Amino acid sequence: MGAENAMKIVAIVGMAGAGKSEVARLFQQNGFTSIRFGDVTDEEVGKRGLALSEENERYVRELLRREHGMAAYALLNKPRIDSAREHSDVVIDGLYSWEEYIALKGYYQEDFYLLAVWASPSTRYRRLADRPERGLTVAEAESRDRAEIENTNKGGPIAMADFTIINGSSLDNLREQTERIIFLLKNEKGNQA
Repeated sequence: MGAENAMKIVAIVGMAGAGKSEVARLFQQNGFTSIRFGDVTDEEVGKRGLALSEENERYVRELLRREHGMAAYALLNKPRIDSAREHSDVVIDGLYSWEEYIALKGYYQEDFYLLAVWASPSTRYRRLADRPERGLTVAEAESRDRAEIENTNKGGPIAMADFTIINGSSLDNLREQTERIIFLLKNEKGNQA
């Protein structure tokens, strides 16, 4: 695919409960194909006959990284990204590690963008406790935060983001910030989407 009509890839990074999935939904509503990196975890948990729980999901995430390296989710999802990219821009919900960022940036280069979604721990923990699916207690959320920062090098991608959304107020504010970024990306020189 030539650079003049290459489709963009936007990877969303942020801690649990920051609002990544809501931002991904807004990108999808604006014509981006959405790929959730966590689907690989959910599928593997199911293959192993385990219940979906924070403990089992963490076990599988760590197992996949031991088997495939810290860029595991980028590598395992690359065929899905490439397939979707043939017909639309792509949004990735849930980039985790520095190594995933390096792998994707190295492969897609100027067509790859990183979007960080940030919310304070207290805001995120409240959201996670109220979440109907994949909800977490405060203790589970704190434990997950520590694991993601210490074991997956998640801080690096957040620091290197091309765009950052501060998601501490209303859904309308989140939408407004997201739509501004989508507008910038769609109107960037050379984009045919």
